[in-house]
Amino acid sequence: MEKYLRENFDVDHKRPSEEALKRWRSAVWLVKNPRRRFRMVADLAKRAKVERKRQKIQEKIRIALYVQKAALHFIDAAASRAADKHQISEDVRQAGFSIDPDDLASIVRSHDLKRLESHSGLEELARKLSVSLEKGVCPSEISIRQRIYGLNQFVEKPSRPFFMFVWDTLQDLTLIILMICAVISIGVGIPTEGWPKGIYDGLGIILCIFLVVLVTAISDYKQSLQFRDLDKEKRNILVHVTRNRNRQRVSIYDLVVGDIVHLSIGDQVPADGLFISGHSLSIDESSLSGESEAVNIEKRRPFLLSGTKVQDGSGKMLVTSVGMRTEWGRLMVTLSEGGNDETPLQVKLNGVATIIGKIGLAFAVLTFLVLTARFLATKQGGITKWTMDDALSLLNLFAIAVTILVVAVPEGLPLAVTLSLAFAMKKLMSDRALVRHLSACETMGSASCICTDKTGTLTTNHMVVTQIWICGEAKTVESNRLGNALKSSIPEKVTRALIHSIFLNTNSEVVEGQDGKTEIFGSPTERAMLEFGLLFQKDFDAQKQEFKTIKVEPFNSVKKKMSVLVALPGGGLRAFVKGASEVILGMCDKIVGKDGESVSLSDEQRKNIANVIDGFACKALRTLSLAFKDMENMSDDSIPDNNFTLVAVVGIEDPVRPGVKAAVQTCLAAGITVRMVTGDNINTAKAIAKECGILTDDGIAMEGKDFRDRSTQEMKEIIPKLQVMARSLPSDKHKLVTMLRKELKEVVAVTGDGTNDAPALHEADIGLAMGIAGTEVAKESADVVIMDDNFKTIVNVAKWGRSVYINIQKFVQFQLTVNVVALVTNFVSACISGSAPLTAVQLLWVNMIMDTLGALALATEPPHDGLMKRPPVGRNAHFITRVMWRNIIGQSLYQLAALGILSFEGKRLLKLNGVDSTATLNTLIFNTFVFCQVFNEINSRDMEKINVFRGMFSSWIFVVIMVSTVAFQIVIVEFLGTIADTVPLSLELWGVSILIGAASLLVAVVLKCIPIMTSNNAENVKHHDGYEPLPTGPDLA
Repeated sequence: MEKYLRENFDVDHKRPSEEALKRWRSAVWLVKNPRRRFRMVADLAKRAKVERKRQKIQEKIRIALYVQKAALHFIDAAASRAADKHQISEDVRQAGFSIDPDDLASIVRSHDLKRLESHSGLEELARKLSVSLEKGVCPSEISIRQRIYGLNQFVEKPSRPFFMFVWDTLQDLTLIILMICAVISIGVGIPTEGWPKGIYDGLGIILCIFLVVLVTAISDYKQSLQFRDLDKEKRNILVHVTRNRNRQRVSIYDLVVGDIVHLSIGDQVPADGLFISGHSLSIDESSLSGESEAVNIEKRRPFLLSGTKVQDGSGKMLVTSVGMRTEWGRLMVTLSEGGNDETPLQVKLNGVATIIGKIGLAFAVLTFLVLTARFLATKQGGITKWTMDDALSLLNLFAIAVTILVVAVPEGLPLAVTLSLAFAMKKLMSDRALVRHLSACETMGSASCICTDKTGTLTTNHMVVTQIWICGEAKTVESNRLGNALKSSIPEKVTRALIHSIFLNTNSEVVEGQDGKTEIFGSPTERAMLEFGLLFQKDFDAQKQEFKTIKVEPFNSVKKKMSVLVALPGGGLRAFVKGASEVILGMCDKIVGKDGESVSLSDEQRKNIANVIDGFACKALRTLSLAFKDMENMSDDSIPDNNFTLVAVVGIEDPVRPGVKAAVQTCLAAGITVRMVTGDNINTAKAIAKECGILTDDGIAMEGKDFRDRSTQEMKEIIPKLQVMARSLPSDKHKLVTMLRKELKEVVAVTGDGTNDAPALHEADIGLAMGIAGTEVAKESADVVIMDDNFKTIVNVAKWGRSVYINIQKFVQFQLTVNVVALVTNFVSACISGSAPLTAVQLLWVNMIMDTLGALALATEPPHDGLMKRPPVGRNAHFITRVMWRNIIGQSLYQLAALGILSFEGKRLLKLNGVDSTATLNTLIFNTFVFCQVFNEINSRDMEKINVFRGMFSSWIFVVIMVSTVAFQIVIVEFLGTIADTVPLSLELWGVSILIGAASLLVAVVLKCIPIMTSNNAENVKHHDGYEPLPTGPDLA
């Protein structure tokens, strides 16, 4: 089976090939209900059509951006003026605006500078929109702006109503055949058996079908609602805006025309708009136009398009159009079609369903042929004479055969994966993890390595300056009490240089919040620096306004520094730089002396400063250096990289998050290696890694430059013991991930927050983007967004991933056992006695227990801590394991033996006499069969441990389904006998049924004590870093 599945039903969990997707689709055979079974499977033909449509739209946008823009230069000015008679509708005028929504939208969409100039430029356009470029939109106007200019939402495909799920469920071919049989049965039964007896058989089938359809449709409908909510959350981006002078974060859905939006590296432009101000703003428009070359935004080219990404720099924009008035809105409508890729487990279980379906079809045909042959052999009047009763009997035999096919083809197997994933995604969302791609839930359960950032993931990201080296002395910063003491201990000139280095060289803002308190918007490092600077000088804006900023080079993970060039009030230029301490120190040839004057930096001083930096780093502090350089006026405004004067070295404390050490230990116990990959100083990284339990005595910590200089063979030798990589570039992280995946065959999860982390997130098996510190570019490249940036949440995702995988295995074990017993029981009974002990109605009820209800019970069980005490599943591990086969075969043999004894010796053993003895025995067999499945469902909760009741009552879905199944079974047997072909049973016989069913618990204990030989795939669960598979079977009881 595994070989067949691997050849035909094996797809990559990330970016599967078109060939693999087509191969498994062509291999699927005997699908009862394609509409339901393939509801969560991508439509390849539709996807190809959507891709062609998207490319056409991109081509149109490209023409609009490049060709039309060029053509505007040749338009006659008079014609342009004639075309620019701006029409304003009455609604717009009454709302207090002076520009029509379509006219406003066309300015940016067509990059029409002439039209913008015809409105007298940006300031006049803002006046027509009744908005101040300084204050922003007044909150009381938002509803009016949404009514006039529209909502920032795209036209979405309406969610499917409940009756559509009912209709999909009714498309099942076998159910349709059974409904036809039921109608014929009623039509034939009434004239032969009279009213109402003649309708019972047909009515029973119809009522069972109704129940199956209702339960299945409700389950599918609830899944669809969960996925819809998650999809909406995935698209919800928080945007920085200025409203009523206050800087705040709002949902992208709440953005309105007239909003002032703040953009920084990695952000997605949330709407069409016009550039107000900024520095080095560079936009990637490839998502719209397909062009990979970045576009520089400036006053002469102020147009910003929704859906594009900020590649570099920062800036502010005025929103001019939202929602469906943007090109991105139109493009999003097409992108929502075509569906998502199916997950590897869904594909694999389609393969399992195909194999079992073929076997089931063979059994159904054989059963029908045997029953028909026995019927014809015993029929009165021979083959030539037929009565209505004979026709009705033959129809019932056909209905039984079809019902066996209903039970035999496990249509619910692939759908159980969807159910389990939907449940896991919903729970993870409440645990602060947003799953963007379904397959990530599965794959995370197999993760054998996590490459994690340090800042914000292992640490709290609440940074405070606690140490500073200035004027040749290291000083401790104690809370907020140091300002005056430090200010008095150093010359005023040095203090001024320090304040300027902090306040002028930043992309953060100090604003007054809605509650009147001072708020700082920016990265945690920037906030820590500004909080420190505010101890000396409270008026941040005054300092900023005193100097004119000429050029800004924002911080990025490659340069590891941020630079700014400002014009001094008295003339001349000054460049400020801050960043990684050793990088900045290497750029300096002077330092600020104790008297405030710049003095040459000697080799001994350089060595002392390097020791100070190492000292700070060994205390687990992030270190930053600040420097400046005075220059004459320069024509090219370039910021140099040398001859700077060092002002200070600061040490920033970022404490380790509570619970991280325990979470790392949980990973190690689960066979998951944790590696820290950070841009910080090597000593800071080692100190934090030791505190977290990542770096061990025999582990390797090295810098990115040392790693990237190694050969491939050297890397393969180093990586198994590599635990910390410091001062790494994004390319180093990408290389590490690639080596782990391709050379060492690891399943790798990697965290990232910056724009430059996107390639590593894309390459990893599971990309984990940070929700707080992460940019939109990083989130878009990721599979899971960690909303609280916490390493503990990553471990939780791994636990849920393992839970999904093990839950599906439990369900498969349970369903295969029911399949085997139902098929063999009916077939053997048909061959020996000429009748099937389970009727069509009874088999339909069994099908619902093992399909929809079984999936709900087993596929939605929450994870337990024991899941993180076993090694991860290997890349090529068998899905149906030897342990599962042991349990399936053992339980099937027990149930077949018990039902066989009841079938052939039940009357004698139980002393059943009288006219109802056969009906009583058949009811007892049916009742026993159901209770065997109820207790086997409990057995399936754990495939290896003996104590299957642990945590059962914490899973309320499981308990409710068990109670409901038993309660409905009592109703069927005691009160629905005319429909279900049952008779009421005595308490003794109820006891017999329950006792035989409960005995399967003891059988399970015996089975779990049978040792299982080690699989040939043992290497898949033994990792290069020495983790051994943990004990299984009774040892884990």
